Amino acid sequence: MSASVSEFAFELELCARLEERREEIVARQLGASVADPGGRILDVVRVEPGPAFDERAAITSEAIPDAAIAADVGTGRARYWKDAFDCHPDRAQRAMERACEIGFFERELRNGRDYVRQTARYPDWYDRIVGIENKPDLGRPGDLEAQLRTDVSLALVDEIVLATESYVTRAHLHRIPDEVGVWRVHRDPDASSLEIEVVREPTRLSVDRPGIEPLESHPGRTEIDVVDADAKARARRRLAERAYGKGWRTYDFPDCGSCRPDDSSGATLPYCAWKGRVVDARSECGPSCEGYDPRPSDSESAASDADVDLEAERDRRTPWVARPEGTQRRQSGLDQFG
Repeated sequence: MSASVSEFAFELELCARLEERREEIVARQLGASVADPGGRILDVVRVEPGPAFDERAAITSEAIPDAAIAADVGTGRARYWKDAFDCHPDRAQRAMERACEIGFFERELRNGRDYVRQTARYPDWYDRIVGIENKPDLGRPGDLEAQLRTDVSLALVDEIVLATESYVTRAHLHRIPDEVGVWRVHRDPDASSLEIEVVREPTRLSVDRPGIEPLESHPGRTEIDVVDADAKARARRRLAERAYGKGWRTYDFPDCGSCRPDDSSGATLPYCAWKGRVVDARSECGPSCEGYDPRPSDSESAASDADVDLEAERDRRTPWVARPEGTQRRQSGLDQFG
């Protein structure tokens, strides 16, 4: 079994366990860079709800575009949208359209121009953000040390944790920054249970101070970018919003008789009886697999898989709200200016 395959099953099962432990937002595979977008992807992100979480949940189930949040648009008088954004016009228009679509903005048409206002003030809804790097097998670390040093020096998240199935030695601990927490994860092969052993607690990082983001490494030197506190705050907001909108259930169920939805962990995961583990339908399943068992679309098992509602499951198990009533006010006669 390849490292990527092992990490996929590990990641889903860990997310399911974290979601069960406490009321928070759990998401996976999110960008955590500032100067180099996409340069660092966190495997798992936990966002702890803040005091105004319910206000955020009432607006929309989707991620709100950061450009719309930052725009000079309030809940009072509507503004011509082009005057409200301080970014590239194409990005501004995409953000405006998306904000209207999901109910964060409402739109008025005046003399052929779109005017917008917020349907609710954007709340201070999240508290601590924790990043988790999954490395089931420490014998194949890859760029682990460099990734964790980047997380610590940038300090975009409040805490960073390494999660592994390997026995953690003192040599392992010496090779990673002292600020990084370490979990040893014990899980059953059938994904029915998972326990977390805390080997080392993480140290709180200085998220409200400037950070250092390593960019490119060259012989004898490393290019860096100093990220100021305001840029980090905006990036944290984007990260929290992306986590809220995306979650971690971004996987498919294979159209294969060997695979079935398994909810023994509390969350419904794609479990393959032939492989004896959770599988990634996008990369592992299909005619090239020796255990592939195509089933007719009208079969009973296919029908049961189609009934899996991951959105409803997330709504039921987490503080995220799938279909909030929304905060958009009913406007009458707004098109009279068109």
